[in-house]
Amino acid sequence: MRIKQLILLISLLCLSLAAQAGYQLDNTASSLYFVSIKKNTIGEVHSFDSLSGYVDNNGAASVTINLASVKTNIEIRDERMKSLLFETAAFPIAEVSTNIEVGAITSLNIGERLVMPVALTLNLHGQSVAVQTQLQVIAVNGGISVSTIKPIMLNAMDFGLTEGVKALMEIASLPSIATAVPVSFNLVFKAD
Repeated sequence: MRIKQLILLISLLCLSLAAQAGYQLDNTASSLYFVSIKKNTIGEVHSFDSLSGYVDNNGAASVTINLASVKTNIEIRDERMKSLLFETAAFPIAEVSTNIEVGAITSLNIGERLVMPVALTLNLHGQSVAVQTQLQVIAVNGGISVSTIKPIMLNAMDFGLTEGVKALMEIASLPSIATAVPVSFNLVFKAD
């Protein structure tokens, strides 16, 4: 009888530890995109290649974006965005943070989906802005996939980036670049 109790206790402990396990972002399986609009009619999709992040046992979640990893498909534009817009020498990263209900995520079976309202905090270019949105969380083999349900609209003015936008317009001889951009992402987190 004691062996059965010991096995039951070990099993419960293992389940409890699994339910409390944290997650690490898988950069190779994750993506973050934003769209810029120039000349009022030309939209272009851009991305960042270097993301890192985690969800800890208490529900604290953070994603760090290496701004020097911006990819626009035009090398000179990448360099201009790094130096003139993001000013990566002074502000090398952007960070998104939030707190989530871990229990709701750990209770998902593979393939199950959860829509989760969240309050994100985005730190970019020395400015911190709160953003309300809804995220879709899907349990995948060995982790979770977290994605935007609809794009998140960010405005350059909120982050002190309008001078950088103006500098990009001048150097590229463009009549306009939109200061509001939609951002979407799909982030894959693997269980620790």
